[in-house]
Amino acid sequence: MKKLKLVMIGNGMAGTRTLEELLKLSDELYDITVFGAEPHANYNRILLSPVLAGEQTFEEIVLNDLDWYSRNNITLLLNRNVVEIDRIKRRVIADDGTEAEYDRLLIATGSTPFILPIPGNTLQGVIGYRDIADTQTMINTAKTHQHAVVIGGGLLGLEAANGLMLRGMHVTVVHIGEWLLERQLDKTSGQLLQAALEARGLQFRLREQTLALHDAGNGRVGSIEFKNGDILPADLVVMAAGIRPRTELAEKSGLPCTRGILVNDTMQTYDPRIYAIGECASHRGIAYGLVAPLFEQAKVCANHLAQLGFATYKGSVTSTKLKVTGIDLFSAGDFMGGEGTETITLCDPISGVYKKLVIKDDVLVGACLYGDTADGGWYLQKIRENHGIGPIRDHLMFGAQSIVATVDEDDDLAPVPLQEAS
Repeated sequence: MKKLKLVMIGNGMAGTRTLEELLKLSDELYDITVFGAEPHANYNRILLSPVLAGEQTFEEIVLNDLDWYSRNNITLLLNRNVVEIDRIKRRVIADDGTEAEYDRLLIATGSTPFILPIPGNTLQGVIGYRDIADTQTMINTAKTHQHAVVIGGGLLGLEAANGLMLRGMHVTVVHIGEWLLERQLDKTSGQLLQAALEARGLQFRLREQTLALHDAGNGRVGSIEFKNGDILPADLVVMAAGIRPRTELAEKSGLPCTRGILVNDTMQTYDPRIYAIGECASHRGIAYGLVAPLFEQAKVCANHLAQLGFATYKGSVTSTKLKVTGIDLFSAGDFMGGEGTETITLCDPISGVYKKLVIKDDVLVGACLYGDTADGGWYLQKIRENHGIGPIRDHLMFGAQSIVATVDEDDDLAPVPLQEAS
C-alpha cells in the first residue's frame, strides 16, 4: 500500500514527541518529512539553563540525534524556515525553495520571545531566551562583559539570571509584577524566593517599567533606563517577559488563530488535514507552555494521525515543579485561591518551608509548596481526583505519609503510590 505523506513544521519537543508516539502506533503509515528552523536535531529546551550554568553540555541535552531520524526513515531538513502552506495543492514551501507535499500536516512551530517595544531593542546584546543560540550568546558575553539585566521575573528569567551570575556577571532582574514567579507562586512564597536569591547575589527591581535601552556608542547596548528615570549599566539585556505563539504561517494560510492556532479536542485545526500542537496551538482558549500538557497533546494527536480516532484531549490540570538555585518549588491547580475558597498554610521560616493548600467545597483545588516539595505529586493527584477530603483534612498539610499513618492498611483513604509529577 502506498504510504501517506506526513509533513511536520518545527522540530521541537512537542512535535517530535508526537512522532515518537505515532511510530509506536504505526511505523508503516507515513513517509515523514520534518522541517527544522535550527541547525540542530531535537533537544530538551528545559535543560538550556543547566547548559548556561555550565552544569551540562549541549550534547547531553539532545533528545533525538540525527541517527534517530535515519533509523525511522524520517527526512530531516534543518536550517529551513517554512514560509508558505499551500492548502489547495497540499504542499509547504521553505525559504530556500524546498517543497514537500503532504496528506497530513502537523504544525509545531512553538513560540517566540516577546521583545519589549521600546527604543534600543534592536541593539547588539539585546536577546531573547528560547534556544541554544541564545544560550551560547549569553555564555560568550559573560566572558567579555560584566553587567547583565534580565527583564522578566518568571521561570525563564530567573534561570537566565542564575546562569549568568554563575558565569561571573553582575545580574539585575527587572520585573513589572509585585513578586517573582507570580504564575507559579503566591505572594508569600514569591517573597521568600526573592530573599533567598538576593542572599546568593542577584539584584531585583520589582514593579518597574523599562523606558528605553541606550547605545554604549558602538552599536551595543550599554545601559537601561526605567520609567522613574533611574539608569543601570547593561552590557547584556535578556528579554524573558513572556512568549508569543508562532502563528504567522498558519494565519497566512487562512487557518483561524486566536492567541494560538485554534484546535479541537483531537488537536485538529479547521482544516481537517492539518493538526497543530504545542505552544503554537490554542485549545479551548489556552496555549500551554509546560511540557506535561504538550506531551498529553502529543499522545492524542498521534492517535488520530495513526487513524485510530478515539483519543481526545480535554485540557490539563497544570503543575509546576522546579528548582531555582537549589530551592525547590511546586504549585498546581488554583493555588492563589479566591472567593469561595479557604486556605490552610504552614510557614516555618527557620527551615525555609512554606506550604499553602486551597480547598473549595471540601475538595483540594490548589497547592503551593516552597522549600519542601516531596508531596507535590501526591497533592496533584488529589487535585485531579476531585474527591472530598473531609476524612483526611486534619492531616492533609502533613502529606501522604501522615495519611498512611492515620488509616488502616485496607482503608480506601490510603494513598496510592505515585511517581513524582513532572
